[in-house]
This record gives sequence, structure tokens and C-alpha cells, in this order.
Amino acid sequence: MDRTFLMVKPDGVQRALIGEIISRFENKGLKMVAGKFERIPEERVMRHYAEHAAKPFFPGLKAYIMSGPCFLMVWEGKNVVAVTRAMIGATNPAEAAPGTIRGDFGMEIGMNVIHGSDSPATAEREIAIHFAPEEIAAYDRIDEQYLYE
Repeated sequence: MDRTFLMVKPDGVQRALIGEIISRFENKGLKMVAGKFERIPEERVMRHYAEHAAKPFFPGLKAYIMSGPCFLMVWEGKNVVAVTRAMIGATNPAEAAPGTIRGDFGMEIGMNVIHGSDSPATAEREIAIHFAPEEIAAYDRIDEQYLYE
């Protein structure tokens, strides 16, 4: 199975959307194999968003991500990166389709509720930043035989 990294951002946490978001992914048939609720330390924020550090929007992004707790997760499933990205919707909530997480719950790009890895390589990097291997649980969902051919 493939893995991806997802994070409910501070605005999603403050708006009590964690349960709704988890339910959407579970109902789809994906499996959460790791999760933690925390304020992300600056060192990990800098590693996570390293490619954006020189961009003019970065100071605001950094302040936003560090403004409150986030819920960090690792999910498994076939083609999980593409599946979760489709469920999350466009980065700009104004352009996100209804029925997507950002389309249903976001209003502005600066507070768009959730982060999801954009490729398998990015997922691998982001998972390694936020989770030690022993924090990721291996188990079988009882309904997996009905989810995959």
C-alpha cells in the first residue's frame, strides 16, 4: 500500500473539523496508520516548508502553522496521494469543487484547513519529518477485502 502525509491545520483544528475530515478519509476506505495532535516546533516547520523559505509569503505561513495545534496523520491506501488530493480540493478554496474538504470548509488560500502531500516522494519526505518509523502502526482493516481487487 502507498502512504501519504496529511495535516489538519490550525484553522481546521479551531473549527473542530478533525473528526469530519478523518471520517471522510475512513469512509473512502483509506486507513490511518499514524496520528498526533501537537503544536509543530519551529525546526520541523522549517524542514517541512523548506522549499518555500525564501518566498515572500513564508513568514505568514510559518506564523499561521505555528499559531496553534495541528493534527498530523499518515494514511495508507492504493494511489493514496492522488485519492487524498482529489478529496482535499484545490489549494485556493475559492477554486475548490463543492464536496472537497477545501470546497466545503475553506474560504481563503491562507486558511485552507488541510495540507496533503502532492507526490509519493513528498509524502515520504514529510512522513519522515513528522513521524518516527515506530510511530506508524501496521494493521489490516477488516473490510480491506471489499475495498481492493
